[in-house]
Amino acid sequence: MTISALETLDTLMKLSLKAGADSADAILIDAASLSVSMRLGNLENLERAESGDLGLRVFVGKKQAIVSSTERDANKLQELAERAVAMARLAPEDQYCGIASPEEIAKEYPKLENADTREFSAEGLIARVREVEEAALAVKGVTNSAGAEAGCGSTCITIAATNGFSGTEVRSGYSLGASVLAGTGTAMERDYEAASRVFADDLPSPAWVGRRAGERAVARLNPRKMPSARIPVVYDPRISNNILGSLIGAISGASVARGTSFLKDMLGQKIFSEKIVVVDDPHRPRGLRSRAFDAEGLLPTRRKLVDAGVLTTWLLDLRSARQLKMQSTGHAARSTGGPPSPSPTNVYMEPGVASPKDLMSDIAEGFYVTETMGMGVNGVTGDYSQAAAGFWIERGQIVFPVNEMTIAGNLKDMFLNLTAANDLEFNYGINAPTVRIEGMTVAGT
Repeated sequence: MTISALETLDTLMKLSLKAGADSADAILIDAASLSVSMRLGNLENLERAESGDLGLRVFVGKKQAIVSSTERDANKLQELAERAVAMARLAPEDQYCGIASPEEIAKEYPKLENADTREFSAEGLIARVREVEEAALAVKGVTNSAGAEAGCGSTCITIAATNGFSGTEVRSGYSLGASVLAGTGTAMERDYEAASRVFADDLPSPAWVGRRAGERAVARLNPRKMPSARIPVVYDPRISNNILGSLIGAISGASVARGTSFLKDMLGQKIFSEKIVVVDDPHRPRGLRSRAFDAEGLLPTRRKLVDAGVLTTWLLDLRSARQLKMQSTGHAARSTGGPPSPSPTNVYMEPGVASPKDLMSDIAEGFYVTETMGMGVNGVTGDYSQAAAGFWIERGQIVFPVNEMTIAGNLKDMFLNLTAANDLEFNYGINAPTVRIEGMTVAGT
């Protein structure tokens, strides 16, 4: 598959230049996946998907056009190249567009631990899903299932450009998840557990995933709605990564170049306490977002996005780097149907010293958040407002579940008043430990 993909893109590059393009790049994505879902012991979905998508970007002067296709025979490739060049000639000029120079592209890149060769049969996935759901339903207090799922897949990504770059990566993925309900009638509560890994053996056991989903749902029974207050808020790791995600959105070069980021004037300045370090590591072994090269053929490197609380860099592709008169940081990503744009790799906040229990020990009254709802972050101003549910903290202890609450603040203040616990785990593309944020406005009754 790799040889065929490289030959296809090499042919497409030659055809694009012959059709009149000054330069071009292309991406070919071959993917295969198998997924299963079940509810209450009944198989709801069994899906096998295979796809092969091709995206071509051509440049005529400072004009560009992008076309995509699933066809690969020689005649179709020629039509694709000719159509793309014709479109580019009619497009408006963009002074910042263009591929990397030959001096910028990666001449060598690391071979990453990204591809597991283990395959599951449909019967194997069905057995795993059944085990997940049975473990969840066995938890005392669980009364219904919203479903359990399992999946596996592999993706081969090949990129080539007329500047001489070509590269291929294969990435695998495996997942398990369950969502269940506890209680009866109008007093029912829902929660979930899910896991995704690059290697199948790194997944938690199906029984653990199901049991964890059930325990989370039961723990939320009989919630209260608390009075409004200004108190410390502690975010569970599956929510704290969203706080970190807001930082990533704000330091995207595209947002900064447009002037639509609340951090657009903060490069080189302190935005967290000096104890906070945020890392982007593209070469992390078995990382969910690891990549050897970016979508423009540049070599990404491990960076401290925040070092001792100071914002050190933007996430830049070539276009946003040119707009900001800077160098690309190798963060370009793209699909077959659009141009590259800045995207993070494996981002994480380094763990602190205190355990989550110690982080809460001196809180007289606070809110431990395990779920947020809605789109309540303004990327331009940093204003933050989210509907939330979780547990109430009194005298350093979690005492009962709460829901129908709203948390509000501004991300600039939240970042400065954030403390990280020591329980970092790598469960997502963006990871953070439990975090505590002082002085949040919590609205309830």
